[in-house]
Amino acid sequence: MFTRISRALISVSDKLGLLDLARALSEKGVEIVSTGGTAKLLRDAGLVVRDISDLTGFPEMLDGRVKTLHPKVHGGLLGRRDLPAHQHAMAEHSISPIDLVVVNLYPFESVAAKPDSHWDELIENIDIGGPSMIRSAAKNHESVIVLSDPTQYPAFLQSFIESDGGTELPLRKRFALEAFQRTASYDAAISQTLDEKLNQGAEDRFPSRLTLTFSKVKNLRYGENPQQKAAFYLEESGNRDTASGGTILHGKELSYNNLLDLDAAIEIVRPLEKPAACVVKHNNPCGVAMADTLDRAYALAFESDPVSAFGGIIGLNRVVDAVTATLITEPGRFFECIIAEDFTPEALEVLTTRPTWKNSVRLVKTGKLTCRGPVSDFRKLNGGLLVQGADEIKDDLALAKTATIASVPADKLADLKLAWHVVRYVKSNAIVLAKDGMIVGVGAGQMSRVDSVQIALRKAGEKSRGAVLASDAFFPFRDNVDLAAAGGIIAIAQPGGSVRDKESIEACDQHKIAMVFTGVRHFRH
Repeated sequence: MFTRISRALISVSDKLGLLDLARALSEKGVEIVSTGGTAKLLRDAGLVVRDISDLTGFPEMLDGRVKTLHPKVHGGLLGRRDLPAHQHAMAEHSISPIDLVVVNLYPFESVAAKPDSHWDELIENIDIGGPSMIRSAAKNHESVIVLSDPTQYPAFLQSFIESDGGTELPLRKRFALEAFQRTASYDAAISQTLDEKLNQGAEDRFPSRLTLTFSKVKNLRYGENPQQKAAFYLEESGNRDTASGGTILHGKELSYNNLLDLDAAIEIVRPLEKPAACVVKHNNPCGVAMADTLDRAYALAFESDPVSAFGGIIGLNRVVDAVTATLITEPGRFFECIIAEDFTPEALEVLTTRPTWKNSVRLVKTGKLTCRGPVSDFRKLNGGLLVQGADEIKDDLALAKTATIASVPADKLADLKLAWHVVRYVKSNAIVLAKDGMIVGVGAGQMSRVDSVQIALRKAGEKSRGAVLASDAFFPFRDNVDLAAAGGIIAIAQPGGSVRDKESIEACDQHKIAMVFTGVRHFRH
């Protein structure tokens, strides 16, 4: 159903693309009604504009809080053209129909994103008239089209010009849906932000009503398996220095599993101060290392477990240079994706031109990695949602309680810190071995902790001799210590808290192993 546009109401905070839109409307003889700063911008550009106060018969008042909340605005938007009773009422009260609404909202989300935003500033950036007009126009989409985002302007203009001044119903329906989605996400942002502000410091930090808003980026080819459909959504105010917010510089589309592993990879290296690299396979790190240079860190991370590394995901916390890129592309090596702060032009040349690499590897740039603010973890249940704060405690091994006769050797403390950092990213039951600045063995996801110890030692082989061990939770029996001693482990970090801690301590003393109790558990189910 075609509807010609005779009158447009324009009131926007984001002026992007507005002048081109308004000029196209004016050229087709559309009357433009506008408000405040928007009207001034259009007039300064030489366009004829009718003030909203001229339409309503009332001045804008209360510092602009009241200007469009009027029957001559909402009657013009909501009045149905196909109902004689509506047309009669509009004529009786001199209400003119409005065919197009161009409105985007006060920038509440960007104000809320500022760490120093105050309650009063947030309140002043809550739009009232804008959402009302958007919803009125969207409800009456049989006759009215609503543009609630500048990204919609090109599609609208194409239709408007091709149809010689009107719109078709499918486009009006689409934009009506997007309008309701926009006001829903706007209200959700207000609700969540004010809840956080009001309950800041409260013991119960979780809101009584949780509303999450994400925008679909694209459909994925499939999910974890080919028979599962999947899509990728981005948080409305998401961080850019993440796997989900990064820029794809090269390669095929990222898959569902790629995104999961990329996220794990960049979060493992993010907090590490020295140049660091990790290799992730099936959402578990199989190699992590720190060094004075990025190429050395990568070489050590790969050496941690070269077999598991094949087809894995690389995470790097620095800009990738040509030396590191050359090591990554050595013959016989293959990785699905690489995520890093950035890539030098020389590194990109290496990674995108080698015959076995140029059509396969995906490269993702995050930009400068920053320390993360408080975040929440979400886990979907059948019919419910679990929410928890992220495991971001900065526990210091230097402050851990030494439980054994022997103390951790000074030259092994850095390795134990690395193992303790990595163990929180490994699926429970988790055991991580470290030596000489690198992870040498990982035991992950076993139902029995002693099985994880055995796997980590087997992965490490002879590298376990002189290595240190971190366990994400306490040892339930001394058999874990006996195994570690047989493999040559010389220091252990674990939370402690088992009813059999004394047995584990005695085992360590018998084997002359140092053990510290951190008092902090790092389960990752």
